[in-house]
Amino acid sequence: MGKVLDFINQEKNTIGKVYVDISYAIDNISPFLDKKTLDNRKYVNKLTSLKQYMDLLQQTEIDEKKDGVLGFINDNSRIDKLKNFKYTNGENITQLQKCSSCACLNCTAECNFDSCLGCRKGSHIEKCDHKKINITLHDSYFLDLNNDNTNTVDHYKVLATLQDEELDRKYIIIQNQHSNEEFVLYYYPGISEDTYGEITDDDEFDFINSTYENIK
Repeated sequence: MGKVLDFINQEKNTIGKVYVDISYAIDNISPFLDKKTLDNRKYVNKLTSLKQYMDLLQQTEIDEKKDGVLGFINDNSRIDKLKNFKYTNGENITQLQKCSSCACLNCTAECNFDSCLGCRKGSHIEKCDHKKINITLHDSYFLDLNNDNTNTVDHYKVLATLQDEELDRKYIIIQNQHSNEEFVLYYYPGISEDTYGEITDDDEFDFINSTYENIK
């Protein structure tokens, strides 16, 4: 097997599985959700990019097999074409990979959480109880925050955000990239700037912290 077919098989086994899982999920939930709710799901409006990529993989495989033993002549150009498409549509494809493991994927429950509307790039909802709380994990969400004690700006990775529907509150868990120390704060998303606050209630703090720890 040539390197083009090797590349295509690898993509089908990884990206192809994402496409199948999401397509199957959409078919399953469509009868139970109104069109507006369905269209708000990120994986619905981004799936076109992945379908185009799967079609391109399929056509490239056909062309490669037609060439037979001379297929190696076009190996580099064909792989470059596939990689260029994947790079150009990389943000959508990467997000769809996240969506395929999201708690919202097959969900048809009546939802009062932010769901996809509050999801950031490279994020997915790891757990949702459909009533009180859900937890979103992040791969590429960073913050620069002022340190009042040192008068410096510290760099943080956002590990998770949590939404408590019953209390109408949001929380954020961040990790200092220098010290690795983690902090649990109130989270107030704003139009132009987000703000954060200290949690002074010990029981509330412990609940949010333990909820996050339980899914790590």
